[in-house]
Amino acid sequence: MRMLSDFRMPGLPGMPDVEALAAAQRRNLEALSAANRVALEGAQAVARRHMEILQSSMTEMTEAMKALSGQESPQAKAARQAEMLKSAYEKAVGNMKEVADLIQKSNQEALGLLNKRFTEAMDEVRTLMAKKG
Repeated sequence: MRMLSDFRMPGLPGMPDVEALAAAQRRNLEALSAANRVALEGAQAVARRHMEILQSSMTEMTEAMKALSGQESPQAKAARQAEMLKSAYEKAVGNMKEVADLIQKSNQEALGLLNKRFTEAMDEVRTLMAKKG
C-alpha cells in the first residue's frame, strides 16, 4: 500500500486515485477486524454462559438427588421426580433460548459492521467514479 501511494501518476485519465484506494482498503480491513472482534467476544460470552448453566445444572442435580433420598412414599417420590423433570425441561429450554439469543445478537452486530462498511465502500466508489467523469 505504501509503495502504491508513493507511486503517483497525476493527470492520467482512467487511473484510480491510489491513495483513496489504499485508504478504502484500510477501512475495509478495520471493519473486518472489528466484526471479527465482535464475533469472538460473542463466542466468549456464549461459552461463559454455557459454563454457568452447566455448573448450575450440576448443583441443582446434586440437590435433587439429596432431596429424593429421603423417607417418602413411592407415590410422593414419583410425584416429586415428575415435578423435577418438568422443571429441568423448562429450564433447559429457557437456557437454550438464552444461548441462541446471545449468538444471534453477536452475529447481527458483526454483520451490521460489515454491512455499514460495504455501504460506505459503495459510496466511495461512486464518488471516485464521479470525479473521473
